[in-house]
This record gives sequence, structure tokens and C-alpha cells, in this order.
Amino acid sequence: MTRKASNLSAARESTADAEVGGGSAIAFEDAALVERARIGDMQAFGALVAKYQDRVFNMVYRMCRRREDAEELAQEAFLKALEKISQFRGQSRFYTWLFRIAVNLVLSHRRKSGRIKFHSLSGGDDSEGSQAANLAASIAERREASPSARAMSVETRQRVLAAMEALDDEMRLVVILRDSEDMDYAQIAEVLSIPLGTVRSRLHRARCELKEQLADLMNE
Repeated sequence: MTRKASNLSAARESTADAEVGGGSAIAFEDAALVERARIGDMQAFGALVAKYQDRVFNMVYRMCRRREDAEELAQEAFLKALEKISQFRGQSRFYTWLFRIAVNLVLSHRRKSGRIKFHSLSGGDDSEGSQAANLAASIAERREASPSARAMSVETRQRVLAAMEALDDEMRLVVILRDSEDMDYAQIAEVLSIPLGTVRSRLHRARCELKEQLADLMNE
């Protein structure tokens, strides 16, 4: 284990110890935690890790679709954040700065490894991105609650996941950040370092492509 990874692990452990009996809520503001982390307070950085690790992992997982890769990339994002925390000047919110690091890592990973082809969920990990589950549920609501409709739910979700995978990475990202992470347009623009108008156009194009690919399901 590298020294930085060891430090990150220690930060997690110290935060967990500090939270015993106090619940999982983190009471400190990000700005105060960041300021402490910048001067070497690993418990403060551990609090930031505890606060955002699930959100970062989920976003990365929904992009790369492999749990092992997502775990590695999420950890690398926090290690890079730890390495660069002294350079963080507070000109953006900490979590958008952190998400920008994670997004750059996952896009680089996908460019290097090539886009991962869609695979069936049968017999596999069923904890895929919630945006697919939500869209599949929305489609299912248009049908009668019959045994045949329920039997179609797995196939419907597979179709939704395949449609998401078919999107360009740039469009897929805005859908994930908007519909899964519930970020507003300004936050997405900050994470991706693009204008608001570009966020709107990418999201519109992505939704149009999804509707086109899933038109037969929507109309049933």
C-alpha cells in the first residue's frame, strides 16, 4: 500500500472512531473541514471522504459499469484530492471540485480502456445505476400491473441500461449528474467546466436519444 493510500485509510478510521455515538451525520461545514485538511488534519479529510465517498463511487460506477474499476477510480479521486487539497482555493464548492477530479479520471479511464459493451444483468450485479431503475419504473407505470408486465421489468431495465450505454460519454454524464446526483444546471456546468447552455443542450440531446431508443417501450 502506498503512503498516500495508507493516509487515506487512516483518515477513514479516525473519522469512524470520532463518530461513534454521534451518528453518521457530519456537522462541520465543508469549508472548515477543507481548511483543516489543508494544514494536514487527516481526521478532517476523513470526514470529507465519509461525506462524499458514496456519491463519488456511485457516479463513477454508473459511468464505468464495473465495480472493481469504480472502487479503484473512486479511491484514486480521493487520493488526488488529498494530494491537491493545498491548491484548493475555495473558488468553487468542494464537492464540485471533487466531482471534477472524479469525472476527469473516469473519462480518461474510458478513453484508455475503450467503451465497455452492454452486458446482460441476468445472474450479475443488480445494483446498477438508479437512473435506469427510475426510468424503467416510469415505463412500467404505463402498463397494467399484470404478471406479464412484471416479467418484462428485467428486460425493460436491460433496455434502459443499453440505451444509456449507447450515449456519448459527455451526454451520459449530464444525465447521471442531473437525474441521479440531482445536481442543478449550474452545478453540472461547474463540475464539467462547460457553459450553462452546453449543459442544457447536452441534456436535451441525451433525453431525445433515450426517448428515440425506448420509444416502443414508452408507447406500450
